[in-house]
Amino acid sequence: MSPDFIREALRQVRYPGFSRDIVSFGLVKEVRCDPGLTTVRIEIQTRDPKVPEQVFQDCHSVLDALPDVGTVKVEIDVKDAPAAAGGLAGTVGKSSIPGVKRIIAVASGKGGVGKSTVAANLAVALAATGATVGLCDCDLYGPSVAQMFGTRERPLANEQDEIIPLQAHGIKLMSMGFLLEDRSPVIVRGPMATRYTQQFLRQVAWEDLDYLVLDLPPGTGDIQLTIVQTVSVDGVIIVTTPQEVALIDARKAVSMFAKVNVPVLGLIENMAWFECDAGKRYFLFGEGGGVREAEALEVPLLGRIPIDIETRERGDSGAPIALVSPAHHKVSAAFHEVAARIRTMVPAG
Repeated sequence: MSPDFIREALRQVRYPGFSRDIVSFGLVKEVRCDPGLTTVRIEIQTRDPKVPEQVFQDCHSVLDALPDVGTVKVEIDVKDAPAAAGGLAGTVGKSSIPGVKRIIAVASGKGGVGKSTVAANLAVALAATGATVGLCDCDLYGPSVAQMFGTRERPLANEQDEIIPLQAHGIKLMSMGFLLEDRSPVIVRGPMATRYTQQFLRQVAWEDLDYLVLDLPPGTGDIQLTIVQTVSVDGVIIVTTPQEVALIDARKAVSMFAKVNVPVLGLIENMAWFECDAGKRYFLFGEGGGVREAEALEVPLLGRIPIDIETRERGDSGAPIALVSPAHHKVSAAFHEVAARIRTMVPAG
């Protein structure tokens, strides 16, 4: 029995709620094989007591069944990140990306709720406050930042072999969309997707950013967990639409980030209503679902964004609606209000 053999066996143990194993996530810190005794030391960051309990049980289920393993001792070191100023608990603090002060993730429990539109306009609105802002499109399979910012250039590399992010509308940008032709699909398995994500975060010359906004893929998969274990995320914004089918998945997203100690800054209710030329509001996806959900989850409702034709048109043409003066457009005003709240909640210093 060898440490390598034990590590390989532990690849059968999945991190609770994810498809990826605890070895590939780097949670297994030490394996010792002494005569009659096998010791495994694991480190987990979580505030959910069920997570280490499940990992402990699953490790024993796998290892106890091995022949000649002797007595199995599984030691789990649960690291609980301290609460941050302002009451935000989790990984708030110094970014692990050089040159980036704060990292804000934009996530959703499901696709089709306008998450990328929110991320793009939030980045623009944050920049309008005087902050230096970058936007990293972490949705490898459905990258949309290139389209929304109207650029199809190919990024170059500097002398340190770092990718130089493109710039549009004052925002530094990185997206898989810059590396592909329009009709080229991204066909990569989980480990390669993880590697690409880490390269976008660590091997891009972001340099001197107050905020890096991460447009996460929809759902609660491996890429999300990879990101929160790769860098110190200061907070996540959950985007949802008002109907129950979207709110169900928003709850799952909130629960996932709570398990990995990333503070949820709040919810944004997107597509909240459609307002006709006469000023009447039509609640196409139900009324007030995001408001009620924020109250139930005890997180702030950061904003309510209506459905708007110009918002869609400007996203398709590469000029986000937040570029319009807030005084001249209600949707732009809503995004600028959200950005102002985020700057208060997560100041860049």
